[in-house]
Amino acid sequence: MDVADKLEILADAAKYDVACTSSGVDRAGKKGRLGAASSAGCCHSFTADGRCITLLKVLMTNVCVFDCAYCSSRASNEGVVRTCFKPRELADLTIGFYRRNYIEGLFLSSGVMRNPDFTSELMIQTLEILRGEYGFRGYIHAKAVPGTSPELIARLGHLADRMSVNLELPSSESLALLAPQKSKRAILAPMRQISESIAEDAESRALVRRRTTVYMASSRPRAAARAFVPAGQSTQMIIGASPESDYQILSLSAALYRSLSLKRVFFSAYLPVNEDARLPSADAVQLNREHRLYQADWLMRFYGFEVGEVIDEEHPFLATDVDPKANWALNNLDLFPVEVNTAPFETLLRVPGIGVRGAKLIVRARRQSTLREDELRRLGVAYKRARYFITCNGTYAGAGVEFSRESLHAALAAPIQGGRHGRRADRALPGQMSLFDSVSTPEKERALGRGRAAQEHRALAGAVTGTGMVAGAAAAGRAGGGSGAGVTRGAVAQDRRALAGARRAKPTVEALF
Repeated sequence: MDVADKLEILADAAKYDVACTSSGVDRAGKKGRLGAASSAGCCHSFTADGRCITLLKVLMTNVCVFDCAYCSSRASNEGVVRTCFKPRELADLTIGFYRRNYIEGLFLSSGVMRNPDFTSELMIQTLEILRGEYGFRGYIHAKAVPGTSPELIARLGHLADRMSVNLELPSSESLALLAPQKSKRAILAPMRQISESIAEDAESRALVRRRTTVYMASSRPRAAARAFVPAGQSTQMIIGASPESDYQILSLSAALYRSLSLKRVFFSAYLPVNEDARLPSADAVQLNREHRLYQADWLMRFYGFEVGEVIDEEHPFLATDVDPKANWALNNLDLFPVEVNTAPFETLLRVPGIGVRGAKLIVRARRQSTLREDELRRLGVAYKRARYFITCNGTYAGAGVEFSRESLHAALAAPIQGGRHGRRADRALPGQMSLFDSVSTPEKERALGRGRAAQEHRALAGAVTGTGMVAGAAAAGRAGGGSGAGVTRGAVAQDRRALAGARRAKPTVEALF
């Protein structure tokens, strides 16, 4: 079988691995070497169906000795055409595509050929050719195979920018049922090794940079030629193939972020590709559930929410008609409305319709003028959602709608807009995108970044100048929102007490998985 046929088979087989994330590492080009990596450079080009194609995403092989019920490459699927790249073939293919500007990095996963160590050796040989022989400095994401020996994990970690070990399913019970050849220990052991090695590598490099003991220079640890997994590790869970609730899934995700310092937990809606009595009989793909889980995950990572605030055991599934942030606000109406001209940054983050960028701009803009509807719209706030939970200079912005859970829920409820293209519209993955579609370049991205910065500056300037910088306006706004500020401070104190209670008990990954 020629390389083109192998590429067609193994690129299509890799479509179930989630890879749409930024590289998380900056590495400049170097004379005599090939390529560079940008912290936002590998997934900045998206096709019409929403997937990034600037990575060459392939399997090393689709030959697999495991028989996972949900996997298209399972050992018992006799109709699958099996093949395997030779390390030289895949390395040459990657460099060829890179030189033609089709890709900017490599995402490498694999089935388990013979055993985990044999498969990992093939992946390591490929990366050694890329890094050593070709001097490739671009981004590489490598999937570690559960059950691989620690020595091979260590070698792979010094060649890849990011590594991931798929958790596969949200509990060890479901793993034993649907993937009996995999075990809790075989998955968590490499994840913990990667986490500890990243921390040790960062610590030793920091010690080398400090150079505090000059006369004992020979005893200082020497930095490795390459950092160990500088972009961190991630994992992936299949959602809908097993009966775990959203509460269990998010609790496990929070424990992974907390104890293993993961960069990202990916959720992949179960796609029925095999007939098996152990799998759900319904053909529906739970893409809306996947979407809500990502929203909740975002709240925990960037908005300071705890799992117990987003969801609880009494209501173990996320609402489908409103997003998790709006649902939290509806369940905590005693904390609202808040005065946008005086509320703390942390409180603004919890207002539906106000994101991290919007909250930062509000805090900056209100130092110079009093903010009202027009100014908030100029700052990019989703005012049609935020207005039900805020006051502007003491005036409630959601007039016309009763301030009750039922009325606000009806105003905020809306179906998820999935668009007219791609997997959210078709409820299926048609396959990998073509490598010959248009690809963004770093130059385009830098120009786009400058454009975004200028747009943000103009929005802030427009919000400030649009109101006029009258000296007494800010004072009047503070006076008008005084009572609201008092309520806000009391609500924030109450909320902090509730947060403290929620944070007392934090189960480990081993206890949850």
